[in-house]
Amino acid sequence: MRGIGIALAVMLASGAALAADAVNKDQTILDRLYATTGVYNKAATAKMPGFVSDPGWPAPLPHSWMLGQVGGLYVDHHDHIWVYNRPRTMTTDEAALDTSGGSGGKNGLGFARPNGAQADCCNAAPSVLEFDTAGKLLRSWGGPADPGWLESHCKAADGCIWPNSEHGIYVDYSDNIWIAGNGAKPVDPASAWTTHKEGGDGFVLKFDMNGNFKMRIGGTPTAPASNDTNGGINGTPLLYLPADMVVDPKTNRLYVADGYGNRRILIVDAETGKYIGHFGAYGTNPVDDAGAAAAGRWLPDVQKGNKKPAFFRNPVHCIKLADDGKIYVCDRGNDRIQVFDKNSAELGKPCSNPEGRTGKCGFVAEQWISGNTETIPAMPGTSVSLNFSKDKGQSCLYVGDNSNMTIYLLNRANLQELGRLGRSGRNAGQFHWLHQVSLDSKGNIYTAEVDTGKRIQKFVRYGAVGCSGTGSEKVGGVVVK
Repeated sequence: MRGIGIALAVMLASGAALAADAVNKDQTILDRLYATTGVYNKAATAKMPGFVSDPGWPAPLPHSWMLGQVGGLYVDHHDHIWVYNRPRTMTTDEAALDTSGGSGGKNGLGFARPNGAQADCCNAAPSVLEFDTAGKLLRSWGGPADPGWLESHCKAADGCIWPNSEHGIYVDYSDNIWIAGNGAKPVDPASAWTTHKEGGDGFVLKFDMNGNFKMRIGGTPTAPASNDTNGGINGTPLLYLPADMVVDPKTNRLYVADGYGNRRILIVDAETGKYIGHFGAYGTNPVDDAGAAAAGRWLPDVQKGNKKPAFFRNPVHCIKLADDGKIYVCDRGNDRIQVFDKNSAELGKPCSNPEGRTGKCGFVAEQWISGNTETIPAMPGTSVSLNFSKDKGQSCLYVGDNSNMTIYLLNRANLQELGRLGRSGRNAGQFHWLHQVSLDSKGNIYTAEVDTGKRIQKFVRYGAVGCSGTGSEKVGGVVVK
C-alpha cells in the first residue's frame, strides 16, 4: 500500500510539472504572438486598440477543401464572416480530387487528377463560405467548384451569369448577398475555367443567404463606359469589372466601386437596380474615361507636379459607408482614399470640381496612403480595403495596403496614422497581397489575401475600442525604429 502511495505521489508530482510546463509553453506562445503580430509604429500620445493574431482561426475545412485566392470577405450584422474565394486560381496539386464522384482523369475545374500519393490530397471549396467568429463553417455554396450548382442556381435564362473572377462580397441589412467579379475576358472560352464567354464581368449579382438567385445588375461589356446609365440587363447600368459594394440601410441605395475597368462610384436602387447617379474623383460627373486613359499611370502626373489627379485610377477598389453618412472610397490606382458626404445634394449628379475643392460635388477630404508604388510595373496601388472600429463614433479607420502588406490605423477625425498592424510574410499575422479588411461587433479584424496568399486570418482586439490623438500626417513610408 505504501508503495502505491509513493507511486501515486510521484505521478501527481510529474503531472503537475507537466501541466506547469504546458502552461509555460502556452505563455511563451502567447508572448511571441503579442510581440510579433501586434500593433507597431505607434504614435507616442495616441490611443488605439491592440490586436493579436489567432493562428487557429478558422477551423479546418471539411471534405479536404482548400481556398483559392480570396477576392472578397465581409462580416455581416450577425457576426458571420462571408468569404468569397476563387477556386479557379488553385494549382493542379491544390485541387487534386475528382469532384465528379467518378474515377475520371479530371476534376470539376478541368484539372488533370493525379494518381497515387496525391489522390487523397485536396479539393477546391465552393466560392462562397460562411463562418462564425469561432471559425466554424456554417454554410457554403456557389461557383464552378460546387458540382451542379451553376446549372441549378445560376441559370442564364433567369439572368444569372457567374463571374469569371470572383471579387467582392457584401451582406446587406436584409441578409441579401451581393457579389461581383473582375474577370476582363475569358482566357479560353472552351476552358472549364470559363463561366461566361460574352465579355468582361460587368455586373453584380444578388442572392439570398442560401444561394438562391434574385437579381443581376449590368452585363458583359468589352470596354469601359463610366457614364453608362442603362446599358445592362432590364435597363440597369452597365458596369465594368466592379470591385466592391455597400447598401445604405436608410435609403436602400446600392453604392458600387466600379472598378477595375470603369472609374466611378455607381449608385442604384438596391431593389430594382435602376440608375440613381454616379461620380468620379472629387465628385465629378461625368467621368472623363478618355482623359484618364490618355494620362496613363500616376508617375507622369507626379513628375508634372500634379498632386491631385482629377480622376480615379483603376482599380477603384473599395467603398464603405460610415454611420455618420460619410462615404469612403479606395482609389487604389492613385494611392489614396477619398471621402464624400452621402447627404450632399450634388453627389452623383452632374457636377464639376476640377480643383478638388472641399464641399463641392459632395467631396469632403482625401488622404494619400504610402504613395510609393507609382513605379511598380505590375498593378499599382496601396489603398486596397478599409473599415471602421465598432465604437459609437467609429473613431478608427483601418486601411489595408496591398503593396506594403500592412494595415494602417488612422484616427478617422484627422486621417492621421496612429500605428500599423501586420507586415509582409507568410507567418501568422503577416500578409502576402492583403486584399480585404472587415470587423465583427467586438472590433476583431478579419483579413483576406490573394495572389499566392490564399488565406483568411483573424486578429483579436484587446484594450481600447476606439482611436484618438495625433499621429503622422503622412500615412505610410519608412517605419520609425
